[in-house]
Amino acid sequence: MTHMINADECLACAACEAECPEGAISEGDGYYVIDTELCQDCGTCVDVCPNEAIHPA
Repeated sequence: MTHMINADECLACAACEAECPEGAISEGDGYYVIDTELCQDCGTCVDVCPNEAIHPA
C-alpha cells in the first residue's frame, strides 16, 4: 500500500520530497503528490511531514 498527501493539509514545505529515498514525491499545484509507481511504502514521508498530511492510500 502506498501513501497519499491530503492537499488540504499539505503546507508545501517540501520536507517529504527532500527525504523520499525513492524520489516518488514531486510538487503538484500548490501541494505535493506521490507517484504510486515509485513509492515503496517506507513511511519516511509520514515521519517528516510537520502537518501530518500524509496518510495510507
